[in-house]
Amino acid sequence: MKFFVDTADVKEIQELNDLGLVDGVTTNPSLIMKSGGKILDVTRQICEIVKGPVSAEVTATDYEGMMKEAKVLMKIADNIAIKVPLTLDGLKACKAIRSDGRMVNVTLCFSATQALLAAKAGASFISPFVGRIDDMAEEGMEIVSEIRTIYDNYDFKTEILAASIRSVNHVKQAALIGADIATVPPATLKALVKHPLTDKGLATFLEDWKKTGQHIG
Repeated sequence: MKFFVDTADVKEIQELNDLGLVDGVTTNPSLIMKSGGKILDVTRQICEIVKGPVSAEVTATDYEGMMKEAKVLMKIADNIAIKVPLTLDGLKACKAIRSDGRMVNVTLCFSATQALLAAKAGASFISPFVGRIDDMAEEGMEIVSEIRTIYDNYDFKTEILAASIRSVNHVKQAALIGADIATVPPATLKALVKHPLTDKGLATFLEDWKKTGQHIG
């Protein structure tokens, strides 16, 4: 499974990319606002760091507006994936942008049938919002599972990008289901490496090594 980092914090992206953990980045207007920078400048910096897809979201809600903004965003870099909402206008924009050979991430997906439409429109990525579905007392991962089944049934090439990931367990569930990608906040990505037994084992090894009085090199 690929990992996208869900942030517009350039420093955090650089740190994780240097560790070899970043396959792509997802941003949105809220994350750009938190970064304190201008959308074009911040997105350009991210694209210079990460070789994989960088999702940049349109803010228009009508087809013409989406296409106008998409043309601006696509000029930033070749690895830009235009992020459009799962609406009729968004699907129309998806089809048009894909016809030009550019990547599209269809976002704000909350049902398997919505995901089916996105795949029919040629979406590169579909982003089911797991955490927000959980917030409605439903099973977010069940939606991911349903999408996986539908896409496999018809051999759709759209990649499932599990979004609104809230925990390490979410990442594990997404991987078990077969999501192609999980987009996660930096803190969650770093938390994947943690386990108390790893810390305990390392402490024991270091203590035993100290007792030998030896040095490597």
